[in-house]
Amino acid sequence: MKLEQLTITSFTVLADGLDNPKGLSFGPDGSLYITEAGTGGDGASVPSPSGQGSLLFGTTGAILRVNNATIERIVTGLPSLAFPDGTGAAGPHDIKFDTTGKPYVLVGYAANPALRDSTFGETDLGKIITPDFQTNSWTTVADIANYELTHNPDGGDVVSNPLAFLIDGDKIVVVDPGANDLLSVGTDGSHLEAIAVLPQQPVINPIFPGFNSQNFDRGHVPPPSAYRNATPSQITIQSVPTGIAKGPDGAYYISTFTGFPFPEGGAKIYRVDADGQLTVYADGFTQLIDLAFDAQGNLYALQHMNSSGWKGNLDGSLIKIAQDGTRTTILSGDGLQAPSALTIGPDDALYVINRGGLPGKGQVIRIENPRSV
Repeated sequence: MKLEQLTITSFTVLADGLDNPKGLSFGPDGSLYITEAGTGGDGASVPSPSGQGSLLFGTTGAILRVNNATIERIVTGLPSLAFPDGTGAAGPHDIKFDTTGKPYVLVGYAANPALRDSTFGETDLGKIITPDFQTNSWTTVADIANYELTHNPDGGDVVSNPLAFLIDGDKIVVVDPGANDLLSVGTDGSHLEAIAVLPQQPVINPIFPGFNSQNFDRGHVPPPSAYRNATPSQITIQSVPTGIAKGPDGAYYISTFTGFPFPEGGAKIYRVDADGQLTVYADGFTQLIDLAFDAQGNLYALQHMNSSGWKGNLDGSLIKIAQDGTRTTILSGDGLQAPSALTIGPDDALYVINRGGLPGKGQVIRIENPRSV
């Protein structure tokens, strides 16, 4: 058992009032780029896989750029799905740049891919795109949601909601929490294939929401009728991969959120080797949402919430895992609420999306890389 340390730290808010920000990355110009999933709209709708209502289509997704004190939306009109109140949004989820400085954006979907084209027509929901910041336009690279429709690697429900990715040479590597898999595709859109499927996991004596539970995320939580009288001693839940980082050993590391009822301490970090073999690198977390390695080989893990989300406590945590396994909690609570993504800046500071699922309340914060005390 490795020592867990605490630090005393605070953060600076760089941007506020954002609509469901999901991903962030530094560009070759040194600016910080942020994806906003938007708030859906008043267009056509598809049922949420959770069974808690319908997701409405709009074009409220956007890409923001933060350069010194200037914040601007440089791409607008991107596709977005959300519940009528703007929660549960799927849209622009992540942004990365290749070695030439070309940007790529991953657009989520959060529904059954079979309904996409028939409901919305031509749309980039569930796809990878390359935006042109000068012309407010974009082109399609690969269709992640359609791969789930035609292949369904995990053999479960046909749902796709690609959330995060990285660029590894001429490959784009994507995690799809809807499909519970890890995919690879060329930066030119070729050779789309599954690398690994995240395993289901057993939960002993699961704790389900009670009558006073909070409906914190209708996109992931089934209606009360699905569990109100449930008293099983063991269930099997999905892993739900949420973040990906490439380690100094060349392997991919995957964070997991876990499926409903989001057991505390049940989230894991998996290591995926060059052959697609999975091993558990670290466990004992709750609702992990993202990962990042620093130049020294330390791994930073972001907890979306420190307790099962239906308990109504939005406090999250940022945890540093040293190469020897020592864990240091950089920040827990103290204003860190439902964070959704992190990256490490060229200044070695930690940049985190805060309140990532709260429309109109999303933030980007900067955390100095602190010393342990």
